[in-house]
Amino acid sequence: MSIPQSLLEQSIQINIQQALQEDIGDGDITAMLTPVDEQATATIISREEMVLAGQPWVNALIQTYDNTVQVTWLKQEGDVVGANEAFLKLAGSARSLLTVERPALNFIQTLSAVATKTASYVKQLDGLHTKLLDTRKTLPGLRIAQKYAVAIGGGQNHRLGLFDAFLIKENHIMAAGGIAQAITKAHQIAPGKPVEVEVETWDELNQALEAGADIVMLDNFSQQQMIDAVKHVAGRCKLEASGNITIENLREVATTGVDYISMGVLTKDVRAVDLSMRFNA
Repeated sequence: MSIPQSLLEQSIQINIQQALQEDIGDGDITAMLTPVDEQATATIISREEMVLAGQPWVNALIQTYDNTVQVTWLKQEGDVVGANEAFLKLAGSARSLLTVERPALNFIQTLSAVATKTASYVKQLDGLHTKLLDTRKTLPGLRIAQKYAVAIGGGQNHRLGLFDAFLIKENHIMAAGGIAQAITKAHQIAPGKPVEVEVETWDELNQALEAGADIVMLDNFSQQQMIDAVKHVAGRCKLEASGNITIENLREVATTGVDYISMGVLTKDVRAVDLSMRFNA
């Protein structure tokens, strides 16, 4: 599923307001060392190869803080930026450039890291029909931002939160009285919303299939069990693999024929890209 534009725009505004508040507070006292009327230009480069993501956040941040600053992107969203390659130029008040530097770089380094990692995982699926999904294992406050970055990197978004799709797990099944009861009630609560059920056994798979699940998540199924499940289901619902999947065995899992593979590592285990901003002489 994709992120609704209204939700994306709302999230961007929330993110940048929080970023400005936590970094600037009641004033950037260090920037005051610079004359108030001094103008400057700056170039931002990546110290390592990356897939660029985060432009909407940077644009909104600078527009909100000082809309006289000129923003020139040398690369576009989703482009590969080489090591030590410039991808953004800024021009305007020296004080403003100094103040927006860290929050702007924080957004780019984090979201580009997610996009870059996702792209490397998606590459493992070349030629196969299996799609790579993210999860809800995201950094607090950056759920939409990180899922946006996953999409920029070529992955797809699983449900955005607890509001747009059902994912029925063991505790839900126990509370509802069984898989069939849980699926039936889900369809009653929110007709039209996707209903996914996590299963751990062949019997649970059959129960979910018979009850009309849209997607069945095969939790920690072996390679052969997944192959057998794909043949057994025969397209009657979508199948998703999850659990104990790494970049090393990702393609092997995909060759079973499952429709989706979901991986929390795309968003929860991310190392920020190394970036640098330098004033031009």
